[in-house]
Amino acid sequence: MINSFKVADFTIGDDHKPFIIAEMSGNHNQSLERALEIVDAAAEAGAHGLKIQTYTADTMTIPHDKGLFYIDDPKSLWHGTTLHELYQIAYTPWKWHAPIFERAKEKGLIPFSTPFDHTSVDFLESLDVPVYKVASFENKDWPLLKKIASTGKPVIMSTGASTISDIAESVAVLRSNGCEQLILLKCTSTYPASPENTNLMTIPHMREMFNCFTGLSDHTGGVGAAIASVSLGARVIEKHFTLNRAEGGVDSAFSIEPDELKTLVVESERAWQSLGQVKYEILQDERASLRFKRSVYVVKDIKAGEAFTEKNIRIIRPGDGMEPKYYEKMLGKTARKDMTRGTALTWDSV
Repeated sequence: MINSFKVADFTIGDDHKPFIIAEMSGNHNQSLERALEIVDAAAEAGAHGLKIQTYTADTMTIPHDKGLFYIDDPKSLWHGTTLHELYQIAYTPWKWHAPIFERAKEKGLIPFSTPFDHTSVDFLESLDVPVYKVASFENKDWPLLKKIASTGKPVIMSTGASTISDIAESVAVLRSNGCEQLILLKCTSTYPASPENTNLMTIPHMREMFNCFTGLSDHTGGVGAAIASVSLGARVIEKHFTLNRAEGGVDSAFSIEPDELKTLVVESERAWQSLGQVKYEILQDERASLRFKRSVYVVKDIKAGEAFTEKNIRIIRPGDGMEPKYYEKMLGKTARKDMTRGTALTWDSV
């Protein structure tokens, strides 16, 4: 049985609306002022969490332009750069973390980050983050997982580019090293991702397989996939966020803008509210609408003893007369009393 738990003051669980995370990533374009504007916009749109990434180019890789250190795929958003150059452009300076987190808290957001090495975990611990995110490309880094798990804080782990055995191993490492509150995010590690490759049906399967809450780290355009994920059990949704895609940025092409984030927050909660339970009875709130069902009515004045025909009785609205399923049985039977047009047919009429 999965138990709800808190991330700061937000409760993750089936009886609570989805936790919506705005991922800033490198969309600040190396401007602290822009970073703070992104925080403000995320809060204004109604997001619950604000996430950044904690690394430097040197903690991620080495300066080198040979082999896979150089991004030569013409389809890549980052074609023509080295990994080191990309991370130098995309990283969030560590001295910015405190002001970003403080602004987020002031605006009612829960700030946290994705660490990419041991030093970044230590740094984030000094800032007392309430939860850790594990990126898809780091979810097989067992030493890092052990370090994060040892904090005893909740962990949100993405599962992009991973087999089920990869995920099982990583979950085992986290749980055996102190992680008791785990959320797994379905993720497709292409940038952007296509709806066809999103495979939301994995979300409930992953929940059952690993007995934990699940969600979606979504790289598709728009918010359709994210909203749909709620009906399949997603309780955490992460989307990259920017002020304006047209202004560029390393992740801008697959990031949503403020209006889209607001839509995601509102509609994901509405989707969650609509889940309810299996019900087939007439709800109390529906009873007033029963009048709009059809029933059998007299549509032409009828004298006592006169037969009911297709000309003097019909199935029409409103629905306070005899149910339509009895209409054919009434044809040919006779009226017990005089009946005027607009009278609902009842068993007492026959």
